[in-house]
Amino acid sequence: MIRTNRFIIEFGMGIDFHGQDVTNAAVKAAKDAISKSCLIGLNEVCGFSQDNINENVFIHVTVAVTRPEEVRTEEVAKCFPVGKVTVDVVSGGLKTDGLYFTGFGDKDDSIEVAVTCVKVEVKK
Repeated sequence: MIRTNRFIIEFGMGIDFHGQDVTNAAVKAAKDAISKSCLIGLNEVCGFSQDNINENVFIHVTVAVTRPEEVRTEEVAKCFPVGKVTVDVVSGGLKTDGLYFTGFGDKDDSIEVAVTCVKVEVKK
């Protein structure tokens, strides 16, 4: 068992206005979460470098969407440039009324919203 300490917890929201693709919404939510943080402490506090960061940083992503079975988790994981990434998808998010316009790729008149929690842990 690897002992880790929590380094940061951040939340994000992503919306697919057109196309009703929960993966697109989940990717946007992940990017929203990581765009709010600069993990400078991984280097300056923890002493990690480009050579050892991937073995010492663990990223746990939980994404909530209306259709969890449709999320392509590998696409969400690609949002994170470092660390060992795990993605869990749960039921949640939001589906609400939108605009139905086939020229925008809509399948119906709804908007899909995803919420994500990103936890970054470091090896002790």
